[in-house]
Amino acid sequence: MALKATIFKADISITDMDRNYYNDHNLTIARHPSENDERMMLRIIAFIVNAHEHLQFTKGLSDDEVPDLWQKNFSDDIELWIELGQPSEQRIKKGCNQSKQMKIYAYADNSFDAWWKKDQNKLNTRKNLSVYTLPNALAATLAGAVERSMQIQVTIQDGQIWLTFAGSQASAGSQASESLEVEIAKHL
Repeated sequence: MALKATIFKADISITDMDRNYYNDHNLTIARHPSENDERMMLRIIAFIVNAHEHLQFTKGLSDDEVPDLWQKNFSDDIELWIELGQPSEQRIKKGCNQSKQMKIYAYADNSFDAWWKKDQNKLNTRKNLSVYTLPNALAATLAGAVERSMQIQVTIQDGQIWLTFAGSQASAGSQASESLEVEIAKHL
Protein backbone atom coordinates (compact mmCIF):
# COMPACT_ATOMS: atom_id res chain seq x y z
CA MET A 1 0.00 0.00 0.00
CA ALA A 2 1.35 3.40 -0.97
CA LEU A 3 1.94 5.95 1.74
CA LYS A 4 -0.14 9.11 1.57
CA ALA A 5 0.98 12.69 2.04
CA THR A 6 0.76 14.19 5.52
CA ILE A 7 -1.25 17.40 5.65
CA PHE A 8 0.01 20.46 7.55
CA LYS A 9 -1.69 23.81 8.02
CA ALA A 10 0.22 27.07 8.33
CA ASP A 11 -1.36 30.44 9.08
CA ILE A 12 1.30 32.94 8.05
CA SER A 13 1.10 36.67 8.62
CA ILE A 14 3.70 38.47 6.50
CA THR A 15 4.95 42.01 7.00
CA ASP A 16 7.53 42.52 4.24
CA MET A 17 8.71 46.11 4.47
CA ASP A 18 11.32 45.56 1.75
CA ARG A 19 8.64 44.80 -0.86
CA ASN A 20 5.72 46.65 0.78
CA TYR A 21 3.84 43.36 0.98
CA TYR A 22 1.48 42.85 3.91
CA ASN A 23 -0.80 39.83 3.83
CA ASP A 24 -2.05 36.77 5.66
CA HIS A 25 -1.84 33.34 4.03
CA ASN A 26 -3.67 30.22 5.19
CA LEU A 27 -1.64 27.43 3.62
CA THR A 28 -2.38 23.74 3.35
CA ILE A 29 0.86 21.85 2.80
CA ALA A 30 0.94 18.25 1.65
CA ARG A 31 4.22 16.70 2.77
CA HIS A 32 5.26 13.86 0.48
CA PRO A 33 6.16 10.63 2.36
CA SER A 34 9.81 11.01 1.26
CA GLU A 35 10.02 14.65 2.36
CA ASN A 36 11.46 15.49 5.78
CA ASP A 37 10.62 18.42 8.08
CA GLU A 38 13.74 20.36 7.01
CA ARG A 39 12.74 20.31 3.35
CA MET A 40 9.12 21.18 4.09
CA MET A 41 10.22 24.18 6.13
CA LEU A 42 12.53 25.26 3.30
CA ARG A 43 9.45 25.26 1.05
CA ILE A 44 7.65 27.46 3.57
CA ILE A 45 10.61 29.87 3.79
CA ALA A 46 10.75 30.06 -0.03
CA PHE A 47 7.03 30.85 0.00
CA ILE A 48 7.46 33.54 2.66
CA VAL A 49 10.26 35.46 0.93
CA ASN A 50 8.46 35.35 -2.43
CA ALA A 51 4.90 35.71 -1.12
CA HIS A 52 2.39 36.81 -3.71
CA GLU A 53 -1.32 36.19 -4.15
CA HIS A 54 -0.59 33.92 -7.13
CA LEU A 55 2.34 31.99 -5.62
CA GLN A 56 1.40 28.39 -4.92
CA PHE A 57 2.79 25.03 -3.94
CA THR A 58 2.73 22.41 -6.68
CA LYS A 59 2.79 18.62 -6.51
CA GLY A 60 6.59 18.99 -6.16
CA LEU A 61 8.16 15.61 -5.39
CA SER A 62 5.10 13.83 -6.78
CA ASP A 63 5.45 15.35 -10.27
CA ASP A 64 8.74 15.78 -12.16
CA GLU A 65 7.16 18.24 -14.60
CA VAL A 66 6.57 21.06 -12.12
CA PRO A 67 8.73 22.97 -9.62
CA ASP A 68 8.24 23.01 -5.84
CA LEU A 69 6.46 26.38 -6.06
CA TRP A 70 5.41 28.57 -8.90
CA GLN A 71 3.68 31.81 -9.64
CA LYS A 72 1.56 32.05 -12.75
CA ASN A 73 -0.21 35.08 -14.19
CA PHE A 74 -3.78 35.18 -15.51
CA SER A 75 -2.55 34.05 -18.94
CA ASP A 76 -1.08 30.91 -17.32
CA ASP A 77 2.48 32.07 -18.05
CA ILE A 78 4.98 31.08 -15.36
CA GLU A 79 6.39 34.22 -13.80
CA LEU A 80 8.40 32.51 -11.05
CA TRP A 81 9.73 28.93 -10.86
CA ILE A 82 11.15 27.88 -7.46
CA GLU A 83 13.23 24.75 -6.90
CA LEU A 84 14.72 23.43 -3.67
CA GLY A 85 18.06 21.74 -3.12
CA GLN A 86 20.50 21.14 -5.93
CA PRO A 87 18.53 20.58 -9.14
CA SER A 88 20.11 19.01 -12.20
CA GLU A 89 21.34 21.10 -15.11
CA GLN A 90 18.38 19.90 -17.20
CA ARG A 91 15.95 20.95 -14.47
CA ILE A 92 17.54 24.41 -14.26
CA LYS A 93 17.42 24.77 -18.03
CA LYS A 94 13.74 23.81 -18.03
CA GLY A 95 12.89 26.24 -15.24
CA CYS A 96 14.80 29.13 -16.82
CA ASN A 97 13.31 28.48 -20.26
CA GLN A 98 9.72 28.12 -19.07
CA SER A 99 9.60 31.07 -16.65
CA LYS A 100 10.48 34.73 -16.46
CA GLN A 101 12.50 34.11 -13.29
CA MET A 102 13.84 31.00 -11.57
CA LYS A 103 15.04 30.79 -7.96
CA ILE A 104 16.79 27.97 -6.14
CA TYR A 105 16.77 27.67 -2.33
CA ALA A 106 18.99 25.25 -0.41
CA TYR A 107 20.64 24.73 2.93
CA ALA A 108 24.36 25.60 2.86
CA ASP A 109 25.74 22.14 3.63
CA ASN A 110 28.63 20.15 2.15
CA SER A 111 26.50 18.77 -0.69
CA PHE A 112 25.50 22.30 -1.71
CA ASP A 113 29.14 23.44 -1.66
CA ALA A 114 30.13 20.56 -3.97
CA TRP A 115 27.17 21.20 -6.29
CA TRP A 116 27.90 24.94 -6.37
CA LYS A 117 31.60 24.49 -7.19
CA LYS A 118 30.80 21.98 -9.93
CA ASP A 119 28.01 23.98 -11.62
CA GLN A 120 28.79 27.61 -10.75
CA ASN A 121 30.12 28.58 -14.19
CA LYS A 122 27.12 27.05 -15.98
CA LEU A 123 24.70 28.71 -13.56
CA ASN A 124 26.27 32.13 -14.12
CA THR A 125 25.20 32.01 -17.79
CA ARG A 126 21.51 31.96 -16.82
CA LYS A 127 20.40 35.59 -16.61
CA ASN A 128 17.01 34.85 -15.02
CA LEU A 129 18.37 32.54 -12.28
CA SER A 130 19.03 33.35 -8.62
CA VAL A 131 20.49 30.94 -6.04
CA TYR A 132 20.00 31.38 -2.28
CA THR A 133 21.11 29.42 0.77
CA LEU A 134 20.09 29.27 4.39
CA PRO A 135 22.60 28.29 7.08
CA ASN A 136 22.65 24.51 7.47
CA ALA A 137 22.38 24.84 11.27
CA LEU A 138 19.00 26.52 10.74
CA ALA A 139 17.53 23.33 9.24
CA ALA A 140 17.23 21.57 12.61
CA THR A 141 15.82 24.68 14.29
CA LEU A 142 13.14 25.08 11.62
CA ALA A 143 12.34 21.35 11.74
CA GLY A 144 11.91 21.63 15.51
CA ALA A 145 9.17 24.21 14.99
CA VAL A 146 7.06 21.89 12.82
CA GLU A 147 3.57 21.13 14.06
CA ARG A 148 0.54 19.88 12.16
CA SER A 149 -1.00 23.32 12.65
CA MET A 150 1.41 26.27 12.72
CA GLN A 151 1.02 29.98 13.24
CA ILE A 152 3.93 32.00 11.91
CA GLN A 153 4.40 35.75 12.20
CA VAL A 154 6.96 37.08 9.70
CA THR A 155 8.71 40.44 9.53
CA ILE A 156 11.12 41.22 6.71
CA GLN A 157 13.15 44.42 6.76
CA ASP A 158 16.50 45.39 5.23
CA GLY A 159 17.04 41.84 4.00
CA GLN A 160 16.58 40.32 7.46
CA ILE A 161 13.78 37.88 8.21
CA TRP A 162 12.30 37.38 11.67
CA LEU A 163 9.98 34.44 12.25
CA THR A 164 7.86 33.90 15.33
CA PHE A 165 6.25 30.50 15.70
CA ALA A 166 3.27 30.41 18.04
CA GLY A 167 1.52 27.30 19.23
CA SER A 168 0.12 25.62 22.25
CA GLN A 169 2.27 23.45 24.47
CA ALA A 170 0.20 20.47 25.58
CA SER A 171 2.15 20.02 28.82
CA ALA A 172 2.09 23.67 29.84
CA GLY A 173 -1.46 24.36 28.69
CA SER A 174 -0.54 27.90 27.65
CA GLN A 175 0.55 29.70 24.52
CA ALA A 176 4.24 29.53 23.76
CA SER A 177 6.18 31.18 21.01
CA GLU A 178 9.65 30.87 19.59
CA SER A 179 11.36 33.57 17.54
CA LEU A 180 14.33 33.26 15.26
CA GLU A 181 16.18 35.29 12.71
CA VAL A 182 16.75 33.80 9.28
CA GLU A 183 19.61 34.90 7.07
CA ILE A 184 19.47 34.05 3.39
CA ALA A 185 22.66 34.34 1.38
CA LYS A 186 22.45 35.13 -2.34
CA HIS A 187 25.01 33.31 -4.48
CA LEU A 188 23.84 34.37 -7.91
